[in-house]
Amino acid sequence: MAKADTSPLFGRWINSEDKPHYSSKGKLYKTVDIAPCGKDFCGVSVSDSGACGPTLFRFLTIHANNDFLEGHGKWGSSTLKVQLARSTDAQNNTTLLIGLGDKTFDFEGREGSMPIYRGDYKNAGAAKCTADAIS
Repeated sequence: MAKADTSPLFGRWINSEDKPHYSSKGKLYKTVDIAPCGKDFCGVSVSDSGACGPTLFRFLTIHANNDFLEGHGKWGSSTLKVQLARSTDAQNNTTLLIGLGDKTFDFEGREGSMPIYRGDYKNAGAAKCTADAIS
């Protein structure tokens, strides 16, 4: 499978909430770069100073243009269910919703648990941090 060269998900995403609250683990998700990583695409944590941090999640290239993604994400030393939901408003502004929770967590459902982390993001340009490819 070839790598995805473009996707509306690719770029630097910054939490757009007025006063976001972060736990020590949630700080990993304050700014996230999403970019190709080998044949997949990955979300990488970006620190306040712009340094590239750990890889938070990885998805297969065939999903690079999906509006909704579900997989597994890093939460400290644990792995939780992660969901990404992309939407575009009438002014063509794209927002990204990232959430993490236990296995019953579901943005789209009325049943299941609440997310442990939930953040609304705006695009802030091109991604600068990338993850290593996995063969």
